[in-house]
Amino acid sequence: MNCLLQFFFTPLPTPAIVALFSFGALVLLWLLTQPKPVRPPVDLQRQSVGTKDGARRSALLKSNSLMAYYYDDARTLYEVFQRGLHVSGNGPCLGYRKPKQPYQWLTYKQVSNKAEFLGSALLHRGLKPAANQFIGIFAQNRPEWIISELACYTYSMVAIPLYDTLGPEALVFIIKKAEISTVICDKPDKAEILLSNSEKGLTPVLNTIILMDSFDSELKERGAKCSVEVLSMQETEELGKNNLRKPIPPKPEDLSIVCFTSGTTGDPKGAMLTHENVVADAAGFIKSLESTFSPVPDDVTISYLPLAHMFERVVQTVLYSSGARVGFFQGDVRLLTDDMKALKPTVFPVVPRILNRVYDKIQSGAQTPFQKRILNFAARMKHAEVKKGIIRNSSIWDKLIFQKVQLTMGGRVRVMVTGAAPISPPVLSFLRAALGCQIFEAYGQTECTAGCTFTMAGDWTAGHVGVPISCNIVKLVDVEEMNYFASNGEGEVCIKGKNVFIGYLKDEEKTSEALDEDGWLHTGDIGKWLPSGTLKIIDRKKNIFKLAQGEYIAPEKIENVYIRSGPVAQVFVHGESLQSCLIGIVVPDPETLPDFAAKLGIQGSFEELCKNAEIKKAILEDMLKLGKAAGLKTFEQVKDLYIHPEQFTIENGLLTPTLKAKRAELSKFFKLQIDSLYAGLH
Repeated sequence: MNCLLQFFFTPLPTPAIVALFSFGALVLLWLLTQPKPVRPPVDLQRQSVGTKDGARRSALLKSNSLMAYYYDDARTLYEVFQRGLHVSGNGPCLGYRKPKQPYQWLTYKQVSNKAEFLGSALLHRGLKPAANQFIGIFAQNRPEWIISELACYTYSMVAIPLYDTLGPEALVFIIKKAEISTVICDKPDKAEILLSNSEKGLTPVLNTIILMDSFDSELKERGAKCSVEVLSMQETEELGKNNLRKPIPPKPEDLSIVCFTSGTTGDPKGAMLTHENVVADAAGFIKSLESTFSPVPDDVTISYLPLAHMFERVVQTVLYSSGARVGFFQGDVRLLTDDMKALKPTVFPVVPRILNRVYDKIQSGAQTPFQKRILNFAARMKHAEVKKGIIRNSSIWDKLIFQKVQLTMGGRVRVMVTGAAPISPPVLSFLRAALGCQIFEAYGQTECTAGCTFTMAGDWTAGHVGVPISCNIVKLVDVEEMNYFASNGEGEVCIKGKNVFIGYLKDEEKTSEALDEDGWLHTGDIGKWLPSGTLKIIDRKKNIFKLAQGEYIAPEKIENVYIRSGPVAQVFVHGESLQSCLIGIVVPDPETLPDFAAKLGIQGSFEELCKNAEIKKAILEDMLKLGKAAGLKTFEQVKDLYIHPEQFTIENGLLTPTLKAKRAELSKFFKLQIDSLYAGLH
């Protein structure tokens, strides 16, 4: 015993004591710096709760009462901005930059003042502070877009975004439909498009164009000849400053914006959204995030997704309500990385197309088999952390492997939200690990303002779109012709709540098709409830068609499978009621196609590779293999392909501004190739 006591109480040598304390300090430091896992706010096995009529609501709600707003002092979009001004202490609000220059900022008060000046000028010129007073905004994302919109809200007028890519016919249709007398433009070339329509007598109601950029006297004279006054935004604001009117704020139930759908088929439809619709949708997103992310004035987002669409509008509403900042890209998506490095955003709204490009960039960076093994190992290590709820960008794997791509986004992104189209589960899971930030997936459409479901904090599984947000409930209804039945937990997704639009502008027929007598919005998407209470989108009702043998086809479901093929950047699946099979149009990825071809022993320019029959055969085989693995039926697989060397883009009219395929336009564009493919199969 004495020996034992002597062992414990014998003084240790000084180096040993130092080493012991150093080790203890390292252990303590390791414990203190370990990231805390994200704790789910609800039971992840019971994320939604059943209500009456088979509908479900978010488990975040403690009752069946739906949210109409998050902040009591921000119930309209005008109040949202005023709240941002207050909580930010008149901090920076809207940022912009010139090439290779740092961001410059307008404060909340400067933006508010400019909006009052512009709105006062509109009233001084005879416009009315009323819910039927429509103001067109025909511009790319920039501070003046927000100032123009806020001018409308400050004086109870209604904004109508006009897309850059609508085309002359759709522009004429919207201006006539909404009887828009005043359009605010960014560039002279847009004013010229409007004036050419006025000169032809197509838009007699249009009498004022306000230009953000400078223009020459010739444009003003051209306008005068067709009774359209062309003014600069600067002189219009000066007019309002000299004839200032007190704000005439709207009520929550008042119309705020008419967002015309992209028009993938037929004429655009104007979805009428109230202030409550937009504020409630933003509240739903804040509620979904509050357990893990609360926006603060120091947060900043980058604005590059079209402001003419509600996804971007709702993201910005969330930011303004908390006094945060919005920095605009330079207008060229090719410079987006440069803008993000300068801005260092903390909130990054994305669409799957961009995430797919990020994924491809990371994968293509691993050139050798050894590099690929290291990359995959690092991704597995990070993904293991993600599954435990640990989200960080400071691990050894981030520093060694992923930091480079994180820095291309500025290095400070805390939250990413993807929406507008489906994203591949493997891509989403990989990027959640690689990018070191929380990535949420949202689902919805313009008619429910933007989102109606959102993935839950702490649920890092992929392959679903989350649960109903707190401002709406969701139910599934039978689609008998496709053998989907609500009793099996499958059916058309229907939405009811504070974010559901009030109808289409001057179109009762289309309104009654979308909204039933009980106020349910029928989306045309087919959903399935998963055991966890989350929703999975499994099919599409709107774009289904029959083949000659009577089989129903949902092309988007098939395209979402084929897009996972390595050499495929874009794919369009086409079928006809007089044909018994499907064919496809594929645009290869210019970065991955050369390597794909090299493995086949083929070299050449990108255009030459696109024309190579062996490469086409290999791509088709890879797609069919993926289709079989995904459970596609034989009649759902394409029988032949045409390889096209040029991307489908917004500019060439083959994608909508939200990057969805314009199926009717694609069918027309590739009519010769489609006819040739079918002829070759007979």
